Amino acid sequence: MLEHTYAVIMAGGGGTRLWPLSRRNKPKQMLPLVEENRTLFQSTVERLNGLLPSDRIYVVTVAEQVDGLREQAPEIPAENFLAEPAPRGTASVVGLAALTLRQRDADAIMAILPADHFIRNRDLFHLLIRVAADVAEKKYLVTLGITPTFAATGYGYIQRGEAIPEETIYPVYRVRKFKEKPDEASAREMLSAGDHSWNSGMFVWRADVILAEIGRQLPGLATALDGIESATSAGRGEDFIRRIWPDLESVTVDYGIMEHADKVAVLPAGGLEWSDVGSWDSLFDVLLADTNGNIVYAGQHVGEDTHRSLVYGNRGERLIVTIGVENLIIVDTGDVLLVCHKDQAQNVRKIVDGLKKSGNEKYI
Repeated sequence: MLEHTYAVIMAGGGGTRLWPLSRRNKPKQMLPLVEENRTLFQSTVERLNGLLPSDRIYVVTVAEQVDGLREQAPEIPAENFLAEPAPRGTASVVGLAALTLRQRDADAIMAILPADHFIRNRDLFHLLIRVAADVAEKKYLVTLGITPTFAATGYGYIQRGEAIPEETIYPVYRVRKFKEKPDEASAREMLSAGDHSWNSGMFVWRADVILAEIGRQLPGLATALDGIESATSAGRGEDFIRRIWPDLESVTVDYGIMEHADKVAVLPAGGLEWSDVGSWDSLFDVLLADTNGNIVYAGQHVGEDTHRSLVYGNRGERLIVTIGVENLIIVDTGDVLLVCHKDQAQNVRKIVDGLKKSGNEKYI
């Protein structure tokens, strides 16, 4: 039963590793990166069809993205879009959403879902959310852990312990430890051990339980949320948020809450066919390559002796030609041309940081 369950879609990220397509005014979650006629955000909303009604879907994003996201999901009530004045980490996002939902429903359960993930197996996703909601009702903080398929160094890991004592229709385990992104040797060890999952960033918990954890572990944020609640009751909530938000400590919910919480559970999600679409090379995990291993998403492309490369254009009349190349990422947006080796795709963020420092804001 999900009558007290709500989805909270976190949609405020910048997606800098998918630059130059992902820009400040239109970040990756607002782009049709994987499906031609549907953005990642729209896919996240659509994935909830048959699980939750639209009026129980909330979206938390930065103020400048609210209008664009509303246009992409008009079925979600306008009042369900919560705007933070500036990004201050996922802990503050979770706290603001939890406060809002507790005011609406004292028994609210929150499913925290990033807006920029790709999940092919929707039926399994629905099952996992249902099981996680049942476990969250027993006051666990629940996370969905992705069963690793290779020794990834770009994800955090979750080590599971014994099964929880409560009866469930899907395996659920206590979390033994959260681990930061590892080096390659450590990643291989965790993959071989067989008791680790990738940290998906998807969580399910009761609103009152996560607020209690915030009070215990992040007292500064808890004080701010108390102030927001009082100001909202007095009709001054938005003004108060704008005033205090920039001074909040920027901290993730993983580091600020989950690593030190007592009652944490994980559902190992094998078969979900999940990707966080975090960088250009990750598209090779979700898009179908041709017989040469290439992914071509461009209006006009001619390739000769081209292998295992991504060619991403604006689908206009501009012709992209590749000869004698392999393992390249080529992205043409008209004003920027990116060419990099596939194994350097994670370093795109460094270029964005450099453009910021040099004052080239028009390209960001």
